[in-house]
Amino acid sequence: MTQEQALNILKTGANVFLTGEPGAGKTHTINNLVNYLRDRDIDLAVTASTGIAATHIGGMTIHSWSGIGIKNKLDKYDLDKIASSEYIVKRVNRTKVLIIDEVSMLSHGMLDMVDLVCREIKQKSEAFGGMQVVLVGDFFQLPPIVKKDFREKEYSEKQNSLIPQVGLVGNFAYNSGAWDRARFVVCYLSEQHRQDDKDLLSVLSAIRSNNISEKHFKHIKERQIDWGDMPENITKLYSHNLDVDRVNNTELAKLEDEVKCFQMSGDGNEKMIETLKKGCLSPENLELKIGAVVMCTKNNQKERFVNGTLGVVTEFDEFSGHPVIKTKNGYSITVAPMDWSVEENGKSRAQITQIPLRLAWAMTVHKSQGMSLDAAVMDLSQVFEFGQGYVALSRVRRLSGLYLLGINDHAFKVHPEILEKDIYFKKNSEEAQVVFGKLSTTELKKMHDDFVTSFGGKVSGKKK
Repeated sequence: MTQEQALNILKTGANVFLTGEPGAGKTHTINNLVNYLRDRDIDLAVTASTGIAATHIGGMTIHSWSGIGIKNKLDKYDLDKIASSEYIVKRVNRTKVLIIDEVSMLSHGMLDMVDLVCREIKQKSEAFGGMQVVLVGDFFQLPPIVKKDFREKEYSEKQNSLIPQVGLVGNFAYNSGAWDRARFVVCYLSEQHRQDDKDLLSVLSAIRSNNISEKHFKHIKERQIDWGDMPENITKLYSHNLDVDRVNNTELAKLEDEVKCFQMSGDGNEKMIETLKKGCLSPENLELKIGAVVMCTKNNQKERFVNGTLGVVTEFDEFSGHPVIKTKNGYSITVAPMDWSVEENGKSRAQITQIPLRLAWAMTVHKSQGMSLDAAVMDLSQVFEFGQGYVALSRVRRLSGLYLLGINDHAFKVHPEILEKDIYFKKNSEEAQVVFGKLSTTELKKMHDDFVTSFGGKVSGKKK
Protein backbone atom coordinates (compact mmCIF):
# COMPACT_ATOMS: atom_id res chain seq x y z
CA MET A 1 0.00 0.00 0.00
CA THR A 2 1.27 3.48 -0.86
CA GLN A 3 1.37 6.40 1.56
CA GLU A 4 -1.36 8.14 -0.43
CA GLN A 5 -3.68 5.11 -0.20
CA ALA A 6 -3.07 4.83 3.54
CA LEU A 7 -3.71 8.54 4.06
CA ASN A 8 -7.03 8.27 2.19
CA ILE A 9 -8.11 5.48 4.56
CA LEU A 10 -6.93 7.42 7.62
CA LYS A 11 -8.98 10.45 6.54
CA THR A 12 -12.20 8.39 6.66
CA GLY A 13 -11.95 8.16 10.45
CA ALA A 14 -11.39 4.40 10.51
CA ASN A 15 -9.27 2.98 13.33
CA VAL A 16 -5.99 2.10 11.64
CA PHE A 17 -2.86 0.11 12.37
CA LEU A 18 -0.21 1.75 10.17
CA THR A 19 2.75 -0.54 9.66
CA GLY A 20 5.53 -1.38 7.23
CA GLU A 21 9.27 -1.91 7.14
CA PRO A 22 11.66 0.70 8.61
CA GLY A 23 11.93 3.54 6.09
CA ALA A 24 8.53 2.83 4.51
CA GLY A 25 7.28 6.29 5.47
CA LYS A 26 5.14 5.65 8.55
CA THR A 27 6.24 8.86 10.28
CA HIS A 28 5.86 10.90 7.09
CA THR A 29 2.31 9.58 6.61
CA ILE A 30 1.38 10.41 10.21
CA ASN A 31 2.84 13.91 9.87
CA ASN A 32 0.62 14.44 6.81
CA LEU A 33 -2.42 13.22 8.78
CA VAL A 34 -1.58 15.51 11.72
CA ASN A 35 -1.31 18.53 9.40
CA TYR A 36 -4.59 17.58 7.68
CA LEU A 37 -6.47 17.33 10.99
CA ARG A 38 -5.02 20.51 12.44
CA ASP A 39 -5.92 22.43 9.28
CA ARG A 40 -9.52 21.35 9.91
CA ASP A 41 -9.57 22.21 13.63
CA ILE A 42 -9.85 18.60 14.79
CA ASP A 43 -8.27 18.05 18.22
CA LEU A 44 -5.78 15.19 18.28
CA ALA A 45 -3.22 13.71 20.65
CA VAL A 46 0.17 12.52 19.40
CA THR A 47 1.66 9.97 21.79
CA ALA A 48 4.14 7.11 21.86
CA SER A 49 4.82 3.96 23.87
CA THR A 50 8.16 5.21 25.28
CA GLY A 51 9.67 8.53 26.26
CA ILE A 52 12.38 8.17 23.63
CA ALA A 53 9.83 7.57 20.87
CA ALA A 54 7.67 10.44 22.17
CA THR A 55 10.52 12.90 21.80
CA HIS A 56 11.04 11.74 18.20
CA ILE A 57 7.50 12.80 17.26
CA GLY A 58 7.23 15.84 19.51
CA GLY A 59 4.48 14.25 21.59
CA MET A 60 4.11 12.70 25.04
CA THR A 61 3.97 9.13 26.30
CA ILE A 62 0.60 7.39 26.19
CA HIS A 63 1.13 6.64 29.90
CA SER A 64 1.27 10.35 30.71
CA TRP A 65 -1.51 11.38 28.30
CA SER A 66 -3.97 8.85 29.74
CA GLY A 67 -3.12 9.58 33.37
CA ILE A 68 -2.15 5.92 33.92
CA GLY A 69 1.49 6.81 34.52
CA ILE A 70 3.64 3.97 35.82
CA LYS A 71 0.76 1.67 36.83
CA ASN A 72 0.80 -1.96 35.65
CA LYS A 73 -2.87 -2.55 36.46
CA LEU A 74 -6.05 -0.58 37.06
CA ASP A 75 -8.59 -1.32 39.78
CA LYS A 76 -11.85 0.57 40.31
CA TYR A 77 -10.18 3.02 42.70
CA ASP A 78 -7.45 3.82 40.14
CA LEU A 79 -10.01 4.32 37.37
CA ASP A 80 -12.21 6.57 39.52
CA LYS A 81 -9.19 8.65 40.51
CA ILE A 82 -8.14 9.18 36.89
CA ALA A 83 -11.72 9.90 35.78
CA SER A 84 -12.12 12.50 38.53
CA SER A 85 -9.03 14.44 37.43
CA GLU A 86 -10.30 17.60 35.75
CA TYR A 87 -7.09 17.95 33.74
CA ILE A 88 -7.13 14.38 32.38
CA VAL A 89 -10.88 14.48 31.71
CA LYS A 90 -10.55 17.67 29.66
CA ARG A 91 -7.62 16.26 27.72
CA VAL A 92 -9.35 12.99 26.86
CA ASN A 93 -12.75 14.57 26.14
CA ARG A 94 -11.38 17.10 23.68
CA THR A 95 -9.32 14.47 21.83
CA LYS A 96 -11.02 13.23 18.69
CA VAL A 97 -8.05 11.37 17.20
CA LEU A 98 -5.48 9.47 19.28
CA ILE A 99 -2.17 8.50 17.67
CA ILE A 100 0.14 6.01 19.44
CA ASP A 101 3.60 5.52 17.89
CA GLU A 102 6.02 2.57 18.35
CA VAL A 103 3.15 0.24 19.22
CA SER A 104 5.47 -2.80 19.09
CA MET A 105 6.83 -1.73 22.49
CA LEU A 106 3.36 -1.28 24.01
CA SER A 107 2.06 -4.22 26.08
CA HIS A 108 -1.45 -5.56 25.53
CA GLY A 109 -2.28 -4.66 29.13
CA MET A 110 -1.37 -1.02 28.61
CA LEU A 111 -3.53 -0.75 25.47
CA ASP A 112 -6.45 -2.26 27.40
CA MET A 113 -5.97 0.25 30.21
CA VAL A 114 -5.95 3.20 27.80
CA ASP A 115 -9.16 1.89 26.21
CA LEU A 116 -10.76 1.56 29.65
CA VAL A 117 -9.80 5.12 30.68
CA CYS A 118 -11.14 6.59 27.42
CA ARG A 119 -14.46 4.71 27.66
CA GLU A 120 -14.90 5.70 31.30
CA ILE A 121 -14.17 9.39 30.75
CA LYS A 122 -16.20 9.71 27.54
CA GLN A 123 -18.97 7.52 29.00
CA LYS A 124 -19.27 5.56 25.76
CA SER A 125 -19.09 1.80 25.31
CA GLU A 126 -17.35 2.00 21.91
CA ALA A 127 -13.66 1.18 21.77
CA PHE A 128 -11.60 4.06 23.15
CA GLY A 129 -14.80 6.00 23.78
CA GLY A 130 -15.52 6.50 20.09
CA MET A 131 -12.41 8.47 19.13
CA GLN A 132 -10.39 7.49 16.07
CA VAL A 133 -7.29 5.57 17.14
CA VAL A 134 -4.21 5.25 14.93
CA LEU A 135 -1.53 2.79 16.02
CA VAL A 136 1.85 3.10 14.31
CA GLY A 137 4.74 0.66 14.37
CA ASP A 138 6.38 -2.52 13.19
CA PHE A 139 6.18 -5.67 15.31
CA PHE A 140 9.42 -6.96 13.79
CA GLN A 141 11.14 -4.28 15.83
CA LEU A 142 11.73 -4.30 19.57
CA PRO A 143 8.98 -5.88 21.72
CA PRO A 144 7.64 -4.58 25.04
CA ILE A 145 10.15 -4.67 27.88
CA VAL A 146 8.70 -6.95 30.54
CA LYS A 147 10.42 -7.86 33.79
CA LYS A 148 10.87 -11.60 34.31
CA ASP A 149 8.63 -11.71 37.35
CA PHE A 150 5.87 -9.68 35.67
CA ARG A 151 4.37 -12.47 33.59
CA GLU A 152 3.80 -14.72 36.60
CA LYS A 153 3.46 -12.60 39.74
CA GLU A 154 2.07 -9.27 38.57
CA TYR A 155 0.15 -10.68 35.62
CA SER A 156 -1.85 -12.95 37.94
CA GLU A 157 -2.71 -9.90 40.04
CA LYS A 158 -4.54 -8.47 37.01
CA GLN A 159 -7.41 -10.78 37.85
CA ASN A 160 -8.18 -8.30 40.62
CA SER A 161 -8.08 -5.44 38.14
CA LEU A 162 -10.66 -4.21 35.65
CA ILE A 163 -8.72 -5.73 32.74
CA PRO A 164 -9.74 -9.36 32.07
CA GLN A 165 -6.88 -11.87 31.96
CA VAL A 166 -6.24 -13.19 28.46
CA GLY A 167 -3.77 -15.90 29.37
CA LEU A 168 0.00 -16.03 29.26
CA VAL A 169 0.17 -15.39 25.52
CA GLY A 170 2.45 -12.96 23.75
CA ASN A 171 2.62 -9.56 25.38
CA PHE A 172 2.07 -7.73 22.08
CA ALA A 173 -0.60 -5.04 21.79
CA TYR A 174 -2.57 -7.00 19.20
CA ASN A 175 -3.34 -9.63 21.88
CA SER A 176 -5.45 -7.10 23.81
CA GLY A 177 -9.22 -7.01 23.95
CA ALA A 178 -9.07 -3.35 22.93
CA TRP A 179 -7.42 -4.29 19.64
CA ASP A 180 -10.29 -6.63 18.80
CA ARG A 181 -12.97 -4.11 19.83
CA ALA A 182 -11.43 -1.31 17.77
CA ARG A 183 -11.47 -3.43 14.56
CA PHE A 184 -8.31 -1.84 13.17
CA VAL A 185 -7.88 -1.57 9.41
CA VAL A 186 -4.30 -2.54 8.58
CA CYS A 187 -2.41 -0.20 6.26
CA TYR A 188 0.85 -1.98 5.40
CA LEU A 189 3.15 0.49 3.61
CA SER A 190 5.20 -1.18 0.89
CA GLU A 191 7.39 1.65 -0.41
CA GLN A 192 10.96 2.23 0.79
CA HIS A 193 12.33 5.70 1.52
CA ARG A 194 15.22 5.16 3.93
CA GLN A 195 17.32 2.45 2.33
CA ASP A 196 18.38 2.89 -1.30
CA ASP A 197 20.60 -0.19 -1.42
CA LYS A 198 19.09 -3.30 -3.04
CA ASP A 199 21.46 -5.66 -1.21
CA LEU A 200 20.63 -4.20 2.21
CA LEU A 201 16.91 -4.30 1.40
CA SER A 202 17.30 -7.94 0.38
CA VAL A 203 18.92 -8.78 3.73
CA LEU A 204 16.26 -6.96 5.75
CA SER A 205 13.43 -8.58 3.79
CA ALA A 206 15.03 -12.02 4.29
CA ILE A 207 15.14 -11.48 8.07
CA ARG A 208 11.45 -10.49 8.05
CA SER A 209 10.51 -13.65 6.17
CA ASN A 210 12.88 -15.91 8.16
CA ASN A 211 14.57 -16.81 4.90
CA ILE A 212 18.23 -15.89 5.37
CA SER A 213 20.44 -17.54 2.74
CA GLU A 214 24.17 -17.76 2.04
CA LYS A 215 23.80 -14.78 -0.30
CA HIS A 216 22.57 -12.63 2.57
CA PHE A 217 25.27 -13.88 4.94
CA LYS A 218 27.83 -12.94 2.30
CA HIS A 219 26.55 -9.35 2.11
CA ILE A 220 26.81 -9.01 5.88
CA LYS A 221 30.22 -10.68 6.22
CA GLU A 222 31.64 -8.31 3.60
CA ARG A 223 30.94 -5.44 6.01
CA GLN A 224 32.86 -7.01 8.93
CA ILE A 225 35.91 -5.10 10.13
CA ASP A 226 38.61 -5.55 12.77
CA TRP A 227 38.52 -3.52 15.97
CA GLY A 228 41.59 -1.60 14.86
CA ASP A 229 39.92 -0.51 11.62
CA MET A 230 36.94 1.32 13.17
CA PRO A 231 36.29 4.71 11.53
CA GLU A 232 36.39 7.67 13.92
CA ASN A 233 33.42 9.75 15.10
CA ILE A 234 30.81 7.33 13.76
CA THR A 235 28.16 6.18 16.24
CA LYS A 236 28.67 2.65 17.54
CA LEU A 237 25.68 0.44 18.40
CA TYR A 238 25.86 -2.25 21.09
CA SER A 239 23.29 -4.56 22.65
CA HIS A 240 24.34 -3.87 26.27
CA ASN A 241 24.72 -0.67 28.29
CA LEU A 242 28.03 -1.84 29.77
CA ASP A 243 29.69 -1.81 26.34
CA VAL A 244 28.21 1.61 25.56
CA ASP A 245 29.50 3.13 28.79
CA ARG A 246 32.94 1.56 28.32
CA VAL A 247 33.38 3.00 24.82
CA ASN A 248 32.08 6.46 25.73
CA ASN A 249 34.24 6.71 28.87
CA THR A 250 37.34 5.49 27.02
CA GLU A 251 36.90 8.00 24.20
CA LEU A 252 36.24 10.86 26.63
CA ALA A 253 39.40 10.02 28.56
CA LYS A 254 41.46 10.36 25.36
CA LEU A 255 40.60 14.07 25.11
CA GLU A 256 43.12 16.31 26.83
CA ASP A 257 40.85 19.25 27.73
CA GLU A 258 39.44 19.77 31.22
CA VAL A 259 36.28 17.82 32.05
CA LYS A 260 33.11 19.79 32.83
CA CYS A 261 30.45 18.11 35.00
CA PHE A 262 26.73 18.77 34.87
CA GLN A 263 24.69 17.22 37.69
CA MET A 264 21.03 16.34 37.21
CA SER A 265 18.59 17.89 39.69
CA GLY A 266 15.21 16.51 40.70
CA ASP A 267 12.08 17.69 42.45
CA GLY A 268 8.97 15.82 43.62
CA ASN A 269 8.06 12.21 44.40
CA GLU A 270 11.28 10.24 44.95
CA LYS A 271 10.12 7.02 43.26
CA MET A 272 8.90 8.95 40.23
CA ILE A 273 12.19 10.84 40.08
CA GLU A 274 14.03 7.51 39.96
CA THR A 275 11.71 6.33 37.15
CA LEU A 276 12.40 9.52 35.20
CA LYS A 277 16.14 9.07 35.65
CA LYS A 278 15.98 5.51 34.28
CA GLY A 279 14.03 6.64 31.22
CA CYS A 280 16.12 9.72 30.55
CA LEU A 281 18.74 9.44 27.84
CA SER A 282 20.90 12.08 29.53
CA PRO A 283 22.94 10.67 32.45
CA GLU A 284 22.60 11.77 36.06
CA ASN A 285 26.18 13.00 35.97
CA LEU A 286 27.08 14.29 32.52
CA GLU A 287 30.81 14.70 31.93
CA LEU A 288 31.89 16.61 28.84
CA LYS A 289 35.08 17.91 27.27
CA ILE A 290 35.79 20.02 24.21
CA GLY A 291 35.90 17.56 21.32
CA ALA A 292 33.36 15.15 22.82
CA VAL A 293 30.95 13.53 20.36
CA VAL A 294 27.42 14.04 21.74
CA MET A 295 23.78 13.41 20.88
CA CYS A 296 20.85 15.64 21.82
CA THR A 297 18.27 13.83 23.94
CA LYS A 298 15.29 16.17 23.61
CA ASN A 299 13.49 18.19 20.95
CA ASN A 300 14.01 21.94 20.88
CA GLN A 301 12.84 23.26 17.52
CA LYS A 302 13.64 26.85 18.51
CA GLU A 303 17.29 25.96 19.01
CA ARG A 304 17.29 23.76 15.89
CA PHE A 305 17.95 20.39 17.47
CA VAL A 306 15.90 17.23 18.04
CA ASN A 307 16.37 13.98 19.89
CA GLY A 308 19.10 12.19 17.92
CA THR A 309 20.89 15.30 16.60
CA LEU A 310 24.63 14.54 16.62
CA GLY A 311 27.34 17.11 17.25
CA VAL A 312 30.72 17.85 18.79
CA VAL A 313 31.36 20.06 21.82
CA THR A 314 33.36 23.08 20.61
CA GLU A 315 33.39 25.24 23.77
CA PHE A 316 31.58 26.16 26.98
CA ASP A 317 29.64 29.43 27.07
CA GLU A 318 31.63 32.14 28.84
CA PHE A 319 28.68 33.37 30.92
CA SER A 320 26.37 30.40 31.47
CA GLY A 321 28.96 27.63 31.30
CA HIS A 322 26.61 25.60 29.10
CA PRO A 323 28.15 23.45 26.35
CA VAL A 324 28.21 24.75 22.79
CA ILE A 325 27.98 22.07 20.12
CA LYS A 326 28.50 22.13 16.38
CA THR A 327 26.03 19.87 14.57
CA LYS A 328 26.68 17.96 11.36
CA ASN A 329 24.63 20.63 9.57
CA GLY A 330 27.14 23.23 10.70
CA TYR A 331 24.95 24.93 13.33
CA SER A 332 26.54 26.15 16.56
CA ILE A 333 24.08 25.66 19.43
CA THR A 334 24.34 26.56 23.10
CA VAL A 335 22.57 23.72 24.90
CA ALA A 336 20.82 24.86 28.08
CA PRO A 337 19.22 22.57 30.72
CA MET A 338 15.74 21.18 30.00
CA ASP A 339 13.10 19.39 32.08
CA TRP A 340 11.60 15.88 32.05
CA SER A 341 8.46 15.48 34.14
CA VAL A 342 5.68 13.11 35.18
CA GLU A 343 2.16 14.53 35.36
CA GLU A 344 -0.66 13.19 37.46
CA ASN A 345 -4.04 14.82 37.96
CA GLY A 346 -2.89 17.82 35.96
CA LYS A 347 0.05 18.53 38.22
CA SER A 348 3.73 17.74 37.97
CA ARG A 349 4.45 14.95 40.47
CA ALA A 350 8.14 14.78 39.67
CA GLN A 351 10.65 16.60 37.52
CA ILE A 352 14.30 16.23 36.62
CA THR A 353 16.49 18.86 34.98
CA GLN A 354 19.66 18.23 32.99
CA ILE A 355 21.59 19.33 29.92
CA PRO A 356 19.84 17.37 27.12
CA LEU A 357 23.01 15.70 25.86
CA ARG A 358 24.73 12.33 26.16
CA LEU A 359 28.06 11.04 24.92
CA ALA A 360 27.46 9.47 21.52
CA TRP A 361 30.51 7.59 20.44
CA ALA A 362 28.25 4.64 21.30
CA MET A 363 24.60 3.88 22.17
CA THR A 364 22.41 0.81 22.67
CA VAL A 365 20.30 -0.65 19.87
CA HIS A 366 17.17 -0.02 21.97
CA LYS A 367 17.89 3.71 22.08
CA SER A 368 18.58 3.87 18.35
CA GLN A 369 15.09 2.68 17.35
CA GLY A 370 13.42 5.33 15.22
CA MET A 371 16.69 6.90 14.07
CA SER A 372 18.16 7.03 10.58
CA LEU A 373 21.96 6.97 10.41
CA ASP A 374 24.23 7.57 7.44
CA ALA A 375 26.76 5.21 9.02
CA ALA A 376 27.18 3.12 12.16
CA VAL A 377 29.66 0.72 13.70
CA MET A 378 27.83 -2.26 15.22
CA ASP A 379 28.78 -5.09 17.54
CA LEU A 380 25.92 -7.58 17.34
CA SER A 381 27.86 -10.49 18.86
CA GLN A 382 25.84 -10.31 22.10
CA VAL A 383 22.36 -9.67 20.71
CA PHE A 384 19.83 -11.34 23.02
CA GLU A 385 16.37 -10.01 22.06
CA PHE A 386 14.16 -10.85 19.08
CA GLY A 387 14.26 -7.94 16.62
CA GLN A 388 17.40 -6.40 18.12
CA GLY A 389 19.67 -7.27 15.20
CA TYR A 390 16.98 -6.29 12.71
CA VAL A 391 16.54 -2.86 14.31
CA ALA A 392 20.30 -2.26 14.32
CA LEU A 393 20.82 -3.26 10.68
CA SER A 394 17.85 -1.19 9.53
CA ARG A 395 19.23 2.03 11.08
CA VAL A 396 21.63 2.58 8.17
CA ARG A 397 20.58 3.66 4.70
CA ARG A 398 22.98 1.44 2.77
CA LEU A 399 25.45 -1.39 3.32
CA SER A 400 28.39 0.95 2.66
CA GLY A 401 27.45 2.75 5.88
CA LEU A 402 27.59 -0.47 7.93
CA TYR A 403 30.76 -1.39 9.83
CA LEU A 404 30.28 -4.71 11.61
CA LEU A 405 32.53 -5.77 14.50
CA GLY A 406 30.74 -9.03 15.18
CA ILE A 407 27.40 -10.79 14.89
CA ASN A 408 25.70 -13.88 16.34
CA ASP A 409 22.92 -16.10 15.00
CA HIS A 410 20.28 -14.44 17.19
CA ALA A 411 20.78 -11.17 15.31
CA PHE A 412 18.91 -12.64 12.35
CA LYS A 413 16.00 -13.97 14.40
CA VAL A 414 12.58 -12.40 14.73
CA HIS A 415 9.79 -13.50 17.05
CA PRO A 416 8.13 -16.64 15.59
CA GLU A 417 4.69 -15.33 16.59
CA ILE A 418 5.33 -12.18 14.53
CA LEU A 419 6.21 -14.18 11.42
CA GLU A 420 2.73 -15.70 11.45
CA LYS A 421 0.98 -12.47 12.42
CA ASP A 422 2.71 -10.55 9.63
CA ILE A 423 1.02 -12.76 7.03
CA TYR A 424 -2.35 -11.81 8.53
CA PHE A 425 -1.47 -8.09 8.57
CA LYS A 426 -0.46 -8.16 4.90
CA LYS A 427 -3.64 -9.99 3.91
CA ASN A 428 -5.76 -7.51 5.91
CA SER A 429 -3.99 -4.61 4.21
CA GLU A 430 -4.54 -6.08 0.75
CA GLU A 431 -8.25 -6.53 1.48
CA ALA A 432 -8.53 -2.93 2.70
CA GLN A 433 -6.78 -1.73 -0.44
CA VAL A 434 -9.33 -3.54 -2.60
CA VAL A 435 -12.36 -2.30 -0.62
CA PHE A 436 -11.28 1.35 -0.49
CA GLY A 437 -9.91 1.17 -4.03
CA LYS A 438 -13.44 0.51 -5.34
CA LEU A 439 -14.64 3.86 -4.01
CA SER A 440 -14.90 6.71 -6.49
CA THR A 441 -13.16 10.02 -5.84
CA THR A 442 -16.55 11.56 -5.02
CA GLU A 443 -17.45 8.81 -2.54
CA LEU A 444 -14.05 9.05 -0.84
CA LYS A 445 -14.30 12.84 -0.60
CA LYS A 446 -17.73 12.52 1.02
CA MET A 447 -16.38 10.05 3.59
CA HIS A 448 -13.53 12.44 4.39
CA ASP A 449 -15.89 15.40 4.79
CA ASP A 450 -18.38 13.40 6.86
CA PHE A 451 -15.62 12.40 9.26
CA VAL A 452 -14.45 16.00 9.67
CA THR A 453 -18.02 17.19 10.23
CA SER A 454 -18.82 14.44 12.75
CA PHE A 455 -15.90 15.59 14.91
CA GLY A 456 -16.79 19.29 14.64
CA GLY A 457 -14.06 20.22 12.20
CA LYS A 458 -14.04 22.60 9.25
CA VAL A 459 -14.62 20.89 5.95
CA SER A 460 -13.26 23.91 4.07
CA GLY A 461 -9.77 23.04 5.26
CA LYS A 462 -7.41 25.81 6.29
CA LYS A 463 -8.05 27.67 9.49
CA LYS A 464 -9.38 31.17 9.04
